[in-house]
Amino acid sequence: MKKFVDVIVPLPIANTFTYSLPESLEEQVETGCRVVVPFGVKKYYTAIVVKIHYSAPENYETKDISEVLDKTPVMLDRQLAFWKWVAEYYLCTLGDVYKAALPSGLKLESETVVEYNPDFVADEPLSSKEQRILDILSVDTELCITQIERAGNIRNILPAIKSLMEKDAIRVKEELKRNYKPKTEIRVRLQDSMRDEAVLQKQFDLLARAPKQLALLMKYIELSGWMQEGKLLTEVSKKTLLEASGASSSILNGLIDKHIFETYNYEIGRLTTGKTETVPLNPLNEIQQNAFRSIMSSFHQKNICLLHGVTASGKTEVYIHLIEEVIKAGKQVLYLLPEIALTTQITERLKRIFGSRLGVYHSKFPDAERVEIWQKQLTENDYDVILGVRSSVFLPFRRLGLVIVDEEHETSYKQQDPAPRYHARSAAIMLASLYGAKTLLGTATPSMESYYNATHGKYSLVEMKERYQQIQLPEIEVVDIKELARKRRMSGHFSPFLLQKMREALENKEQIILFQNRRGFAPMIECRTCGWVPKCKNCDVSLTYHKGLNQLTCHYCGYTYSVPKSCPACGGVEIVNRGFGTEKVEDDIKQIFPDAAVARMDMDTTRTRTAYERIINDFQDGKTDILIGTQMVSKGLDFDRVSVVGILNADSMLNYPDFRSYERAFQLMAQVSGRAGRKNKRGLVVLQTKSPDIPLIHQVVTNDYNALYDEQCAERSMFRYPPFYRLIYVYLKHRKEDVLEQAADCMASYLRNGLGDRILGPDRPPVGRIQTLFIKKIVIKVEQQASMSKIRTYLQQVQRAIMEDERFKSLMVYYDVDPY
Repeated sequence: MKKFVDVIVPLPIANTFTYSLPESLEEQVETGCRVVVPFGVKKYYTAIVVKIHYSAPENYETKDISEVLDKTPVMLDRQLAFWKWVAEYYLCTLGDVYKAALPSGLKLESETVVEYNPDFVADEPLSSKEQRILDILSVDTELCITQIERAGNIRNILPAIKSLMEKDAIRVKEELKRNYKPKTEIRVRLQDSMRDEAVLQKQFDLLARAPKQLALLMKYIELSGWMQEGKLLTEVSKKTLLEASGASSSILNGLIDKHIFETYNYEIGRLTTGKTETVPLNPLNEIQQNAFRSIMSSFHQKNICLLHGVTASGKTEVYIHLIEEVIKAGKQVLYLLPEIALTTQITERLKRIFGSRLGVYHSKFPDAERVEIWQKQLTENDYDVILGVRSSVFLPFRRLGLVIVDEEHETSYKQQDPAPRYHARSAAIMLASLYGAKTLLGTATPSMESYYNATHGKYSLVEMKERYQQIQLPEIEVVDIKELARKRRMSGHFSPFLLQKMREALENKEQIILFQNRRGFAPMIECRTCGWVPKCKNCDVSLTYHKGLNQLTCHYCGYTYSVPKSCPACGGVEIVNRGFGTEKVEDDIKQIFPDAAVARMDMDTTRTRTAYERIINDFQDGKTDILIGTQMVSKGLDFDRVSVVGILNADSMLNYPDFRSYERAFQLMAQVSGRAGRKNKRGLVVLQTKSPDIPLIHQVVTNDYNALYDEQCAERSMFRYPPFYRLIYVYLKHRKEDVLEQAADCMASYLRNGLGDRILGPDRPPVGRIQTLFIKKIVIKVEQQASMSKIRTYLQQVQRAIMEDERFKSLMVYYDVDPY
């Protein structure tokens, strides 16, 4: 009876696809394995098998799978259940989840390969572009199109490729691009005929006249363990052997030519192996011990616990003791962090205690390393603890026992683009429930939703209200910069009080953090004469000025524009900066404090993993005096000698058109304040604002989270926002504004028919065009007791009806569920 497999392909397609299974491959396939499948016209993809069965599909004729890539599954059953939940809850496809979940090295895609036809004879003269392509292919007869473009620096290559195909000068085929290559090293071993003591003894005599070769052979035997074990261990690397013996490659090649040695490639992997020195756990103080016991006790009643501890209360130490308990029980821990920058510090701390039992996983790692961590997680020798950012929820786990979501309030846990637009905190809670594991949410400034769930009995709540070693929370001084600016007492963006405290800190060899939540030199430039502001040609935003690059950049699509010397509108030469970003702050601080070592930490300076580590390590080692940064510097970093923190412009966080702006502003200011005075001494925070009298500023100064929570709850209950209602944003995009208007009105009308006054809009979002696409947004507010599954089904029905309309064929529709 013919066998079939259902597979997920890495494309935004709603359903699985069925392929027939050739008899020759039947024994090789099981669910969770990767297979190569033909899809569309001459395209091949790596698909994942989710079901093996005997039922042929009714609507289409099946194709055979081409190849089986794995001997054992790369995806576990509970992972598939988790993927299905993500796809259903966040209104996306399984293909979207697959693309986000697997490292690139495990996803092969076909790439168009051009093959030279050696029998081709030209009947007519070729164009210069065609001749150039054939010249390149005459050297290397098979290249993909992108390689030919690069080799010949040829633009608009496809018409010439098409013309050469018609003349039969070249042939085109699809080949699979294999991204992952195992890391190997060359090793040396004795040939089989030499693995006898008597034969080797004879070789020693024969090599008496070749002392260098004899010395190399003797060194090999010493390294391979002959003397100690009474037998040869064959795993000696070529590099180690040559370095230990001081011999050259030609001496080794001489022994290979005499059939004494042979070399072979051995897969060594990229991950750190072997035992590392570890230290015992630090004892917990009384407050930490009480929190630890309360969390352990709460896990008997509820699966989720919120740990609300003030900054520097020692939450990480509590996490470490919980991890140790879980590992002792034979289970695994997933420890989530919101930002790659944080992994640098916490990795060192956890490595000292858990050594090689700890694995680190995030996007700044090379893809090959991520592939090897994924593969290791599928073996008996998997990691006990995985430390990572939001994508770590997709890793395979065989015995998950605890998920820790540190800084659970952080917006970085929410994936924005592309789909799946999941929130790692919600996903982690679901992942833990699939394994029967516990979830711990930790923060100094809880999200409104988590605190609501904890105070209404859905989660348990444990609080740590004092800092470690009874160190006081920092003193927060509010400075009214509106009044200072009126009196002309500001030095650029710095108040006299902040500059004085910075000088005192530098004299005392202490460190300073300056927080400005905007990168770049200036948010925009403007012509003083006519008011012209350079805009992005693809998006409805002004371009941000980056002085170091001497260019204007769009932070939405990456479009760049040279800084004009004169205004293109009126010809005026007075072009001035408006606003300021971290780059401008760095520039000014270097002029004010020329002897201080200054560093900047934002998206522009931390493109690579090593850049993160260098900036943090330099600050930790005291090589940097002043660290300037965006919200990256607010997230749980622990530095001993920071005595002053400056919040340069609190108002930029308050005046954002979002119902969460006050909650976010409180969290950011409280978190960045918490970096001050963490050891031995009370720190100082200088909070510069134009609105010193608003309640939020008082709440930050007094660290009164409960006052903020009560105030925000009253507002949100009245206006139907989370935690009392759930939100779904519907986004529609199209290149033509008039078509988009029609589609948005049509969809909103359909939705109102079924969901009534739960629908708001359609409206134009604050940025109404991105990457040449116009955007409309519809907001859906759903009460907590409503059936989300019915609403999701209805949304998908409406989307199908809109997309089937001839007018809206090229319309893009997507959803953002729980847009935190």
